Amino acid sequence: MDQDYKARKEAFVSNLSGGDIMEINLVTLVAPASILLWSALQSRLSFFTPYSAASLVTDFLLNVIAILFATTLYSSAPLLLNILLISPAVLLVLGPKRTRGQQKAKPPRPPPAHDGALEKPGRAAHQLDPFPVHPFLTTYRAAMMVVTCVAILAVDFRVFPRRFAKVENWGTSLMDLGVGSFVFSAGVVSARSVLRSRTAPRWKTLPQRLVASFRHSIPLLVLGLIRLYSVKGLDYAEHVTEYGVHWNFFFTLGLLPPFVEIFHSLTALVPSYEILALIIAVAYQVALESTDLKAYILVSPRGPDLLSKNREGVFSFIGYLAIFLAGRATGLRIIPRGTSPSKTPQEARRSVLVSLVAETLVWTVLFVLNSTYAFGHGAAIPVSRRLANMPYVLWVAAFNNAQILLFCFLETVFFPSVHRASDRESEMERSAFATSRIMAAFNKNGLAIFLLANLLTGAANLSMHTLDASRVQAMAVLIGYAAVLTGVALGLDVSNLKLKL
Repeated sequence: MDQDYKARKEAFVSNLSGGDIMEINLVTLVAPASILLWSALQSRLSFFTPYSAASLVTDFLLNVIAILFATTLYSSAPLLLNILLISPAVLLVLGPKRTRGQQKAKPPRPPPAHDGALEKPGRAAHQLDPFPVHPFLTTYRAAMMVVTCVAILAVDFRVFPRRFAKVENWGTSLMDLGVGSFVFSAGVVSARSVLRSRTAPRWKTLPQRLVASFRHSIPLLVLGLIRLYSVKGLDYAEHVTEYGVHWNFFFTLGLLPPFVEIFHSLTALVPSYEILALIIAVAYQVALESTDLKAYILVSPRGPDLLSKNREGVFSFIGYLAIFLAGRATGLRIIPRGTSPSKTPQEARRSVLVSLVAETLVWTVLFVLNSTYAFGHGAAIPVSRRLANMPYVLWVAAFNNAQILLFCFLETVFFPSVHRASDRESEMERSAFATSRIMAAFNKNGLAIFLLANLLTGAANLSMHTLDASRVQAMAVLIGYAAVLTGVALGLDVSNLKLKL
């Protein structure tokens, strides 16, 4: 890479201070707003069933391009984009009901199924998975993946505002939030394995779990090494203060599983994952404030040893571990079906919503008290993604619980039949009806798509000077890039392939 251009490129993503949290919230609100319109079209008109060419294009525009536009062309007016998405959804909901659309909106299922469920409730309940795949979780994880994939290439163009790029030391930005959300969502889905292990005939010992977790980590660590050698070998522009000289995000992801298993063993003493996450975050923050650790990470010269060269990645790992455990805590509350002889599906879903509201409020209050003066009662510690300090952990946890709450609320309002299914077959049909094909595809092969996004980002940066691209050129590349990722995700989904990395 041309050395002058490389220096310009590194300067383009360095020394940034981020933006306002309210603006970030408006930008990220585009994903739930898009799902609101998608849900209105599907529930009222059955627009995406069958899945025609028009359905595919609309799905792509709503769930991928809308997010791309929110971070680029509409970055200065995210409220307007939200209004443009919400307004037609409101008109659809308030408008006259169409008989044909209303009939089609109900997922197809054999008429006897409902009657059979009434006659043999015990058998129907036995057939249901106690830990079902929830459409709202699929949508949440896919939306997070789409935002992440869009941002990692868009950040290299001038059409992507600098206030959305990762901050240097202190501040909040869209990409900082995206990194933490990626880890949080991984924690949410990891709860499924914990829930299933509780129903297993015998528990695995800690050494057995550590061995299994290291096997899961190997592909991620290999990807980290590949990225390291490719960046160094191609003389690719890099932001050293992001993770360090050698460290990258794949190393963080790869080292999480074994450490999570160690802390999982502590649940015998501290049964709450929320408390475990807070203990880690508080202990780390105390170390930052009461020792020279903060200065060592941020301003000390880089010595010859590996720790000094990669201190950002090594120490921020502590914060990401807390974020992962906070995500697992949320997953343990919302994944189980929650029904029982004394609790109906409606009551179980209400409990999930109440739990998400409580989690969102608690994490938000803790974040406000930790990061502001809060009328003289707060600690006023600035957020730092580079440190992954306590305010950052609390911010990520509060935001992601709020996002899941919005998606869960939309599913409950537009597709109430999903959580009322009485047998596994009808539940699968209703879940498929309530889930965007594109979002399902992104969720199914999320890590593989993320890897492809990184490869395409590298290819784009090596084949063109992104800094010098015009607005039109940038948008053409980004739309094409988004289309390729979506096409690959759908292709893998149609072929029923799930790549495990």
